[in-house]
Amino acid sequence: MKELKTSLTELDTTTLAYKAILWQFHFLNTGELNDELIAKIELDTIKIKDQFQKSISYLTLGDYYLHQKNKIDSIPIKLYTFALRYGEKNNDKIIITESLKRLFLYYISPSTRNYYLESFERDLKTYGNYLYDTHEYLENAYYTIFYKIAVYDSLKEEEKLSYRVSIDDLFFESIKESKKVKEQFLTGKLIQLFGVKSFHLDKNYKQADSLYQEAIRVYEGIPYFFVKAKLYGLYMNRGSTFHSQGDYVKSKELLHKAAKVVTQDNEVSVNRWLRDVCYALGEIDSVHYYSEKRFKAYKELETIKHSKAVSELEKKYKNAELRAEKATINTQLYVSLFLLALVIISAYLLQKNTRKKQLLAEQAKDLEAQKVATLLKEQELASIDAMIEGQEKERKRIAEDLHDDLGALMATVKLHFDNIETAQNEDAVQKTSSLLDEAYSKIRTIAHAKNAGVIANEGLLVAVKNMTSKISSANKIDMEVIAHGLENRLENSLELSLFRTIQELIANIIKHAEATKATIQLTQFEESLNIIVEDNGKGFHANTIKETGIGLDNIKKRIKHLNGTFSIDSTLGRGTTILIDIPLKS
Repeated sequence: MKELKTSLTELDTTTLAYKAILWQFHFLNTGELNDELIAKIELDTIKIKDQFQKSISYLTLGDYYLHQKNKIDSIPIKLYTFALRYGEKNNDKIIITESLKRLFLYYISPSTRNYYLESFERDLKTYGNYLYDTHEYLENAYYTIFYKIAVYDSLKEEEKLSYRVSIDDLFFESIKESKKVKEQFLTGKLIQLFGVKSFHLDKNYKQADSLYQEAIRVYEGIPYFFVKAKLYGLYMNRGSTFHSQGDYVKSKELLHKAAKVVTQDNEVSVNRWLRDVCYALGEIDSVHYYSEKRFKAYKELETIKHSKAVSELEKKYKNAELRAEKATINTQLYVSLFLLALVIISAYLLQKNTRKKQLLAEQAKDLEAQKVATLLKEQELASIDAMIEGQEKERKRIAEDLHDDLGALMATVKLHFDNIETAQNEDAVQKTSSLLDEAYSKIRTIAHAKNAGVIANEGLLVAVKNMTSKISSANKIDMEVIAHGLENRLENSLELSLFRTIQELIANIIKHAEATKATIQLTQFEESLNIIVEDNGKGFHANTIKETGIGLDNIKKRIKHLNGTFSIDSTLGRGTTILIDIPLKS
C-alpha cells in the first residue's frame, strides 16, 4: 500500500493511469467504489489512443464491475480479456500477469470452479512464463497450490499421496520466501490455503484450525478494507471445522464473528450455517430466526441480480459520451475554424461508428428476445395440448363409466317400468326404487371421484407429514417437516396445488439428489406462505441444468399461476434449497 501511495506522487495527475491507480488506492483502503471517478476513467478510455493506458483502464473498470452488488460476470471477464490481449500483443509482462490474476479469481470461485479447470491449467502455464519478481513468484505458487487442491479428487488413489507431498513442498518453499521478503498479505493467503489443504485432503482438523488461527493473526495486522473478505472466509473455515467435529458451541461463536464482517453476497451462506448449528443445539427459536434472515437475504440478493444492470451500464456510457461532446464543444471555441472542422468531422465519425455498434448490439438483443419468446410460446402450446389431451381422456373415461355401468343399470330400470305398466310383476315398484337409488349412488361416485383424495379430508400439513413419514420409514432418506403459523386450513384448491408441488419436489430429491436428509419448512405469515425444501444431496448448477428434465418448469408455471415466486439455491456437494413464496388472499 505504501508503494502504491508513493507511485501516485510520481505520476502526471492528468493521465488516465493516475486516475486508475488513484481509484485502486481508495478502493483497497476504504472499499468505496467511487462512481464519480469511474465515470471520468470511462470518459478518458473512450477518447485515449494509448493502448498501454487503455489496458490499465480495462483492469480498473473490470475491478469496479466485479465488486458491484448487481454484477454481471461477463462484463469484468471481457474487460480483463481486453487487457490481456494488449499485454500478449506487446509482450508486456505486467499487464499479462495482472490480467491473468484477475481471471484466476473466476477460476477458483466455488460456483464455477469445475467449468474453468482446463482454462485454469492453461493460463497457469502462461502465467509461469512471465514472472518478473518475487511477488509474482509467490502469487504463482498460491494459484498453483489452489489448482492442485481443485483437481485432487480426480486423481487415482495411488497418485494422491505423492500429490499431497508436492503441495507441501511448494507451500513450505513459498512461505519461507514470503516471510523473508515480508509479503504479509501473501503469507496470510498461503497459510490459509494450506489450512484448506489440511482440512479437505489430509482430514487433519486440528492442524487446519491451527493454520486458520495463524492466518487470522497475520490478517489482523493489515489495516485495510480488502482484508475483510479474507477474515470472513477464515472465520467460516474454523466454524465449519468445529461443526464437523461436533463442537457446535465453538462453531456458533466463530460463525457470529463471520457475520460481523459479512458482505451481502455471503449473508445467505452464514445464516444457513448459523441455522444448522442452532438446530444441532436444539435452539428452535434461533432456527426460525436465522431461517427468516437467510430467506430475506436470499430474496434481496435475487432482486439485485435481476435489476437492470445492463440498462444502467448503457445509460452510463451514453452520459459519458454526452459529457465528452460538451467538453469538445467548449474546447473548439478557442481554436481556429480549420481545427473546429476537423474536430466536428472526427466527432461525427466516432459517433456514427459508436451508434452503429449500439444498433448492432440492440438488434442482437432483440433477436435473442424473439428467440426466447418463441421458445416460451412453443412450451406454452405444448402444455395446453397436454392439458386438452388429459381432459379428453377424463371425458372418455367418464363416458365409458356412464355407458358400461350406469347405462346397463338404467336399461334394467326401464324394463321394470314396463313391468309396472303391464302389472306383470308385483314387486316391480320396489325393485325399480332400489335400482334408482343405486343409480343415484353411482352418479355421486363419478361426480366426486376427482375431488376425493388426501387433501380433501386431512389438509396440507397433515398430508405432507403423512407423505414424509412413509418415505422416512423406508430408511433411505430422513425427512423432517417444520411448520410455523399453520393453525388454520387454506383454500382447498390452493392446498391441493401446493401439495402436488411439494410432492414433485420430494420426488426429485429421491430420484436425483442422492440425499440422506431432507427438510420441508412451511411458515405462514399474515399475507404469505413461505415453503423451503432443502436436502443435503449432491447439488447442481442451477443456471445450467435443463429444468424440463426434472419437472422444475412445470412447478414454476404452477407457482406463477398462484402469483408466487420460486427460487433455487444449489451448490455442488452442498445440497439444494428450493424457496417458494405464495401470497395469501385476505
